[in-house]
Amino acid sequence: MTDPTPVFDDLRDESEELDRLVGELSEDAWALATPAAGWTVAHQIAHLAWTDRSALLAVTDLAAFGAEVEKALAAPDRFVDDGAEEGAGLPPARLLAEWRAGRDALHKALCSAPRGVRFPWYGPPMSAASMATARLMETWAHGQDIADALHVMRPPTDRLRHVARIGVRARDFAFGVRGLTPPEEEFRVELTSPSGDGTVWTYGPEDATQRVTGPALDFCLLVVRRAHRADLAVRAQGTDADHWLDIAQAFAGPPGAGRPPKGATE
Repeated sequence: MTDPTPVFDDLRDESEELDRLVGELSEDAWALATPAAGWTVAHQIAHLAWTDRSALLAVTDLAAFGAEVEKALAAPDRFVDDGAEEGAGLPPARLLAEWRAGRDALHKALCSAPRGVRFPWYGPPMSAASMATARLMETWAHGQDIADALHVMRPPTDRLRHVARIGVRARDFAFGVRGLTPPEEEFRVELTSPSGDGTVWTYGPEDATQRVTGPALDFCLLVVRRAHRADLAVRAQGTDADHWLDIAQAFAGPPGAGRPPKGATE
């Protein structure tokens, strides 16, 4: 069985990097609008804190997590926004402290979770490693919203391999959530890692006719829908692969509008 410790540590490191970005912000900066409509910097951190708490309950308290699922089923169109809104109403210092405490508790719970056990979630059940991978993807994606609001460029790291892997594995979901039939053929995906050492992350059969290539950073921005395809150096070979790049997403739920191309009128 593969050791899940690296993804647990990568999630911790991704969260700490985002913490360094927001930890010293003024109260005014916490109220800055991010590219997500209606969400400020505070909403973004509140959402991460809320989701960390839910993940912690899924791993440690099945009854309490079941109650959270019931709330979600009662308000499927609002429960995510409601959770972010509640947290965003806290004083920034308290919100920051709660996010830190929650993610620390989740890290400890994931590290001590029994191997091979799958935990309930709002979608299919997940192993501790899969849950950590999903949390890392969300932390990076919402961190990008914050970085954009602050006009900060974040150096990409090889932690993006987790985001890329989810994006590739979620190919069929991206088609299905739009009512489309996924292609039968597997795709070849080749992504240049951010390390600068020429490493290429590869997925799928080497001889596939449908292919996607480009920088891992650009692919990850695409699959979390934080940048428009027109602004990214991700390329497709084949009709199905080309279609996928228009609809790719690494996260559960509806796709949303995504980002407009740079320079477009919103």
